[in-house]
Amino acid sequence: MSTPALDPRADWDQIYVDGEWRDAASGETIPVENPAKQEAFTEVPAGTEADVDAAYEAAEAAQSDWAATPRAERNEIVQNLLDELNAHVEEITGLLATEAGTPGYRAMGEFATTTGDVEMALELEPPEEEVRPSPSVEGKDNHIVHEPVGVVGVISPWNFPLHLTMRAVAPAIALGNTVVLKPATDTPITGGLLIAKLCEAAGLPDGVLNVVTGRGSDIGDRIAGHPTPRVVSFTGSTAVGKGVAEQAGASLALPALELGGNAPFIVTDEADLEKAARAGAFGSFFHQGQVCISINRHLVHEDLYDEYVDLLVEHAESLTIGDPSENDDVTFGPVQNETQRDDLVDFIEGSLEAGATLETGGEANGLFVEPTVLSDCTNDMPTACNEHFGPVAPVIPFSDDEEAIELANDTEYGLSASVFCEDAERARDLADRVEAGMVHINDQPINEDHNAPFGGVKQSGLGRYHGEWITRELTEPKWISVQDEERDYFVFE
Repeated sequence: MSTPALDPRADWDQIYVDGEWRDAASGETIPVENPAKQEAFTEVPAGTEADVDAAYEAAEAAQSDWAATPRAERNEIVQNLLDELNAHVEEITGLLATEAGTPGYRAMGEFATTTGDVEMALELEPPEEEVRPSPSVEGKDNHIVHEPVGVVGVISPWNFPLHLTMRAVAPAIALGNTVVLKPATDTPITGGLLIAKLCEAAGLPDGVLNVVTGRGSDIGDRIAGHPTPRVVSFTGSTAVGKGVAEQAGASLALPALELGGNAPFIVTDEADLEKAARAGAFGSFFHQGQVCISINRHLVHEDLYDEYVDLLVEHAESLTIGDPSENDDVTFGPVQNETQRDDLVDFIEGSLEAGATLETGGEANGLFVEPTVLSDCTNDMPTACNEHFGPVAPVIPFSDDEEAIELANDTEYGLSASVFCEDAERARDLADRVEAGMVHINDQPINEDHNAPFGGVKQSGLGRYHGEWITRELTEPKWISVQDEERDYFVFE
C-alpha cells in the first residue's frame, strides 16, 4: 500500500476514472473554500457528462471481474481501506475542519462513524442460497441466490461528506458492485477525491471506484439518469431527491434516497427537564444544525415551557464559536455556504415577523450564524415548517399528548424524531404514534447505529442504510430452478 498525500492544499485537480488520475474533459476547475474564512484553499476538476460516461464505462467493464472475486479477497481490500483510514486520522479530520467547517469533536465523531461504515461492510453477507421444492411441478427445486446489482451511482452531500459517502460506497464494493461517485460541490475532497486516494492505496482494482467532481447543474442529471447503474444512492434535500428519483426511474434504476427531515423533539410534563434541555441543545446545535436528523422543532409541554427555554438559552450561549481549522477548542463553526446562511436569516426574520420572540442569537457574521433560540413559536412559522438545516431552535408549547402528536406529524417529512418522558409506557405510545422512520426515547434524534435501519417515511426518502437493509438494496435475488426428474409435458401426450 502506498501513502496518499492528504494535505488540504495538495493537488486535487484531477478526477479518478478506471484507476487513473486524469484531467476533466472541460479542462476547467472549481475553487474549494474554507467556509470559516470564505477563501479558496484549492481547486478540483469541473467534470463533464463525457467524464461521467467514461466513469460508468469503466465501472461496467470492471464489475463482472470484481463480482467474481472471492469474498475473502474483496474483504482483504476493504480491510486495507479501513487500515488506510486509521493511518490518516489527523490528516482526514484536518481536511474536514478546512473543507466542511467541522469542529474537532465533530470531525472525530464523523471519522469514528466512517470507520464503523467500513467495519460493517466487512460483515455484510447476502442471504444464503435457499432451496425450495416447487409447489406445482414434481421433481423441481427452486434455488434462490442473491447477486450484486452491478454498477451503483452515488451522489453524496456536504454536511457529513466522508461518512455519508462511505456508508454507500463501502457496502457496495464489499458486496461485489462497482461505483461511480459524485461528491457535493462544496466538499469534493472529503466526500470524493480523498476516498479515491484511500481506495487506490488500499489496492482496489481499476474501475471499481470512479470519482467525478463537478457542479450538480452540469453533471447531476447524467449521474442519476445514466443507463448503466442499477441503483442510484442519493442523500440530500427532498426537492433535489425527487429529481434524482425521476432521472433514475427513467432508466429503471432503483433510487435509494435519504432526504430531508423536520425532526420533532417532544418534551412531556414527565420529562427530566435538565436532561431534556441538554439533549435538546445538542440536537439543535451539533454541527451548526446542519444535520438531516437534527431537531427542527422543540415541542414542549406548557407546564415546563418557560424553564425549558431558559435552559436552552444557557446551553446555546455556552458554545465556543470560531474557525475549527485554527482552534481545536471550537465547539461551533460556520455554516457551509452563503445560500445556507441566507436561507437561515430569512427563516429567522420571517418567524420574528410572525410573532416569535428572539431569546438569543439571530445574527450572522460571514458564514457564522449564531446559535438561535426562538420562543412563542407556532408550527407554521418559517423556522418550524421548513427544514431549516441550521442552528435555530424554535420552541412550541403543547397542552397534552394528543396535541403533541398532532404537531409532530404536521409535516411532509418523516425522518427522525425523539420523545422525552420518564413514563416508559407513555413514551413508547408516543414514539409509536410519531410518523418517522426513526424515533428515540429520552435522547435527541442525532443517532446512527450500524445494526439498525437508517431512513425515513413520507417525503424523507426511500430505502434504508446499514446491515441487512442496505444489503437488500445492493444485491438482487435470482431464481434458478433444477428439474431432477423427467417432466411430463401433457400437450405432447
